Amino acid sequence: MTASKVKPKNNISALKIGAVYIGAVIGAGFASGQEILQFFGYFGLWGIAGLALATYLFGFLGMKVMFVAWRIGGRSYKQVVDEVGGRRFGPLINFIITFFLFGVLVAMVSGTGAILEQEFGFPLYTGLAIMAVLAGITVISGLGRVIDAISILVPFLIIAVLGIGLYIILSCPLDLRWSSPASATLPRWYLSGPVYVSYNLTLSIPILAPIGALATPQSLKKGAFLGALGLGVSALVILLTILVTAPEVTDFEIPMLVAAGKVSPSIRFLYTLVLISEVYTTAISSLYGFVARLFPENSRWFKPFTIIVAACSFLAGQLGFSQIVATVYPVAGIAGFIFIVALLCEQQAQA
Repeated sequence: MTASKVKPKNNISALKIGAVYIGAVIGAGFASGQEILQFFGYFGLWGIAGLALATYLFGFLGMKVMFVAWRIGGRSYKQVVDEVGGRRFGPLINFIITFFLFGVLVAMVSGTGAILEQEFGFPLYTGLAIMAVLAGITVISGLGRVIDAISILVPFLIIAVLGIGLYIILSCPLDLRWSSPASATLPRWYLSGPVYVSYNLTLSIPILAPIGALATPQSLKKGAFLGALGLGVSALVILLTILVTAPEVTDFEIPMLVAAGKVSPSIRFLYTLVLISEVYTTAISSLYGFVARLFPENSRWFKPFTIIVAACSFLAGQLGFSQIVATVYPVAGIAGFIFIVALLCEQQAQA
């Protein structure tokens, strides 16, 4: 496809790009420890190898997505997906990603309700309303506010995850021998990395695409690998935390909260706040991506539609967190693999 290069209007720093990348990926599944357990924890120490592979793929594939956006000057993930997928796969991938974004938004809203109900005894609808309103207000303010909110929160969230995780690891006997491969989502550790990256990259495209059009190639490359490194190190700490507290925590929906509770109630409370904050970063990136796909930010319908979608997420969130995740994520994984294969085959101009 023919495309022309454009100069970025803003020079977003590599650190901000990395922070936004991390914020788009981490959410209820990541911070709870459930995703890390399913994809890597059950393999024991071999899970570290799978996680290392995932970290590399996050950096390499994230960089390629942003380079495509930079090359074509695409401000929408639809433009990037159409460029990569072409006429044959572009519309299908776009449809699935759009469906996935709303599903993830609903999952984050529902997850907030479940967390506040479980930890503080609040009615389910209270948590649903809080996250739906916060996400809606942030997205109405535009892409700049979304990027700022994520980039400001993420450094504190990473520090909190690392601090709490390391505290738990040092407070427990260091025994990393536990594993249960038969319980894993996939049969082999080397399959977990690519599959895990597949649907998480799909979730990140709506935020990576506009960033790619607003930064220099050098910042994009550094930012992609800084984001991947932050994700990899945070996931490693969560993985080690699960291994040193297994099998006591592995039967719970939110293993990291149980692990934190083994140290002290105050640590568990602090991690609950971290978890909710990470859910928020994913919720606003998903809501922005979904709305911007249908109505550009400069459209008069952008703000009203954002309010409507946020309200719909409140209603749909009452279906239940686990049911939503079980329905949405497998479909997203399929779209992710189609997109990744197309991305790897894409003849990208050297930046």
